[in-house]
Parts: sequence; C-alpha cells; structure tokens
Amino acid sequence: MEKYLLRNTAIELLMRIEQDSGYSHLLISHEINAKHISQKDEGLLTELVYGTIQYKMTLDFYIDSFIDKKKKLSLWVRMLLRMSIYQMVYLDKVPDHAIIHEAVEIAKQRGHKGIASLVNAVLRNIQRNGVPKIENIEDPTKRLSIATSHPEWLVKRWIDHYGYETTKEMCEANLQHKPISIRIQPMKISRVEAMKQLEDEGYVVSTSPFSEQGIIVQKGNVLKSSLFMEGMATIQDQSSMLVGEMIQVMPGQNVLDACSAPGGKATHIAEKMQNNGVVYAHDLHKKKIKLIEEKAQVLNLTNIKAEQLDARKLAERYKPETFDRILVDAPCSGLGVMRGKPDIKYNKSEEDIERLAIIQKDILSTVAPLLKPGGLLVYSTCTVDPGENEEVVKDFLRENNNYQIDERFYEDLPTELNASPGITQYGLQIFPQSYQTDGFFLTRMVKKS
Repeated sequence: MEKYLLRNTAIELLMRIEQDSGYSHLLISHEINAKHISQKDEGLLTELVYGTIQYKMTLDFYIDSFIDKKKKLSLWVRMLLRMSIYQMVYLDKVPDHAIIHEAVEIAKQRGHKGIASLVNAVLRNIQRNGVPKIENIEDPTKRLSIATSHPEWLVKRWIDHYGYETTKEMCEANLQHKPISIRIQPMKISRVEAMKQLEDEGYVVSTSPFSEQGIIVQKGNVLKSSLFMEGMATIQDQSSMLVGEMIQVMPGQNVLDACSAPGGKATHIAEKMQNNGVVYAHDLHKKKIKLIEEKAQVLNLTNIKAEQLDARKLAERYKPETFDRILVDAPCSGLGVMRGKPDIKYNKSEEDIERLAIIQKDILSTVAPLLKPGGLLVYSTCTVDPGENEEVVKDFLRENNNYQIDERFYEDLPTELNASPGITQYGLQIFPQSYQTDGFFLTRMVKKS
C-alpha cells in the first residue's frame, strides 16, 4: 500500500463516523472496495477503526490527561492520537516505536511541526510512563463508564435497572468479539451435512443451542465458504434465530412480519413454513424492501411478499383477524448490538428510548386487531433496555385485555435458556454476556379466543 494510506484511511473513516453518525460497518466496507485494500490490510483497518470507536471514551480519558484542557485539538489530531494509543495499549502486533514514528509522520503530512511535536510528546510519555489509572476515579458509575467506554447516563440507567454487577458484566461483554453464527437453509441441506462441509473446508464450528438450524463459526471467514456460494446459509445472530423458533409457524399459514428488513427473520419463518403459505413482510423504507427480496432469492424462498409500508398503517392495508401469526421486531435503540456496531452507544440518548417506546406501542396497538383469535404475536427487539421491552409489553397488555403472555412460551424455550437470568413474567431478556450473542428481548403473546 501507499505509505501511511491505511492509517490515513482509518483517520478519515473515524472522522466521518464521528461527524456524520455514519454506520461504521457500511463505511468500512465501502472504503475497502473503493481503495482496493488487500485482504491482509483489510483486517488491520477494520481492527483499528472498530477498536478505536469501541474504546473512544477510555482513549479520550488517556489523551486528556496529557493535553491542557484549554487546548482544543483538531478532530483529525484527536483521531490520530486515539488510534495510536489504541494500538499501543490494546494491540501487540506493532512495536510502540513504529506506531509513534508513523503517527508523527502523519501529523507532519496533515498538519505542521508543532502538531507533530505534540503527538510525539503525548505518545512518548505513554511509552515511558504508561496510561493514567482508571481505578483512581472515585465514583463507581463514572469509573465503569470510562473503563468500558459507555456513556455515563447509560451505565447509570442500567445500574438502576439491573444492579452494578450485571451492568459491569454487560459493559465488559460489549467490548469483546463474539463468534459469527449462521442459519442453514433446511430445504437445501441439513445442519449435520453443513457442519461436515464447513469442517472439511477448515472451519471450526459448533451447534447453536438457540436453533436447530444454527451453527456457530468459531474460526474462519464463513462468507467465503462453499455453503454461502451455493446459497445454503445466511448470517444471523443466535438470539435473532430464536424468533423463528418461538413464533411456531406451520405450513400454509398467513404470517405478518411488520418491521421486516433486512429479512433474516422473515426468511427463517418462510423456511419453517417449508415455503408453503405466505409471509407478508413490510418495512418503512422502500430501499430496504430490496434487501428482503434479495435474501429470499438467494435462499430460493418464494412465499415472501415484501412491500414498503409503515407498520403503524398496517390496519389500513389488512382486514381484522387476517393473520395466524404476527411478528413485531420493533425499531429500537439497538443497545444490544454494540459489540458489532460500537458507534451506537455514543449516538443514543434517554430521549431516544422514550421516543422509540411510543413508536413500539403504536405498532403493537395497530397490528393487534389483525391477529386471528388463538393466534400468536411475537414482540422482539435488539436492545437491553426495559423501557423498550418489559415496559412496552406491560402497557400493551394493560390496554388490550384480549391478549395475554402465552404461558407455553417459557416451556418452549430451548433447554439452555430455561435458567436464563433474563426471564421475567413479561418475556426473556438475553444479555450479551450470557450466551456470547447480541443483547435481545422477545416475548410471545396469545390472542384470547
């Protein structure tokens, strides 16, 4: 690669993510393709960007200990320092002297001699003396916030809901990589056959306890496997697979997926129906409908009808008691998926959670009349906040006395989840630290006959 191109690219990406609240995974993918970054460098670029975002608050705590508070750093300088300190503290592939040399040279390229001197001074100081001790922060909430790089308001909110220890475990889990999981297309291949095929190609895999279609990939880039080339599997987090299992569809049914994109759950449900019956899949954004259709096409599923429509207007589109099953995988804060999308934690506020809870309740109220008596409604989110989960369900049940939590929901959970610490009378909260998955909530309600 051109000298320092990789690290300059990382700085540009970090600035765009910070300034525009861009989605890190999409921006990284675009830059890798646009600049023809090699597979070898692709891994380092991804690690630098994700790692720097993941530890942003911790890194700023270190930086601010060496910089005069009155001195305002240009954004690119802060990004350069964050990225360099991240490498020095958390990675061990590149020696400190090489990291410092590159950082100083980039500072000369992008700025001037004074900036280069400042960068050199900060990084040399850390090389000699190490980083400041976070343990010296007296307030436990602030200490946990800085140590795990989670906004203090969020840490406090979780402590209020779940207690300090659970919050600490959750924050620490959000900093760790989780294994990729995939879902096989059972009408094309069995899980046993798929695992053997992957193992023959050198992948390290194991079965998922969440779904009979799920496989955990411990080692190897599964997207390059023959399984994916032949459309026999799709990427899906284990917690998300639980929805397809717990909604208990049968061939020939009419199923509504009210908030469907990108289509992982809709295609899982379609597979469970053996491509027989209809899954009506809707999403607010027209461009996301194409994602559902593409996923269905790859998996050779023809029983999904995807159409752009706001879930809050579905009662205008369908008659009451049309569906045997309804899934509301509601738009949410995404606070359960921070391991893969670390930028989320810096872009959310308590006001966002309150606003989303209103939308979630509106969607549930809209679709409730569309379910047949005796039918099942699954409500799920990829967040860990009770305000979007238990509280939403509680309010819905209070206002809709023809619905109740399906008692068989708990009996039907996979054995491994029976003793989950997240089970409540309103559903199941999966914490990211419990099963090496995303944070996720789901429950199943039944419409009284």
